[in-house]
Amino acid sequence: MAQPDRTSEDAPKPGWTFLTNHGHVLVCIAGDPGIRGRDIAARVGITERAAQAIVADLVGDGYVKRTRVGRRNHYEVNRDRPLRHPVEQPHSVGELLQIVAGLAIPRRRTPPPS
Repeated sequence: MAQPDRTSEDAPKPGWTFLTNHGHVLVCIAGDPGIRGRDIAARVGITERAAQAIVADLVGDGYVKRTRVGRRNHYEVNRDRPLRHPVEQPHSVGELLQIVAGLAIPRRRTPPPS
């Protein structure tokens, strides 16, 4: 997380980051597919409600698949989806995750040979 900048009154002011909260949530989910919404919120520094809304955006646009497992959610990142901004579109989510978090997410798991 970015270090806060200081104003003349020496009150903490949030600094800017290169990734949006959507990017931070995606990194959290990719690193821990069973992560809870409250844990996403705590790691990113947003409210639980904001984390839920961002997850809903990512699911709705096909970047993340959400599966209910008992009382918990399990997430799967679609690493092949292109990034959204026109400047970033030649690149995929998988490339972003590899660079930012060092996460080499396997494309599709194939069942072991019988």
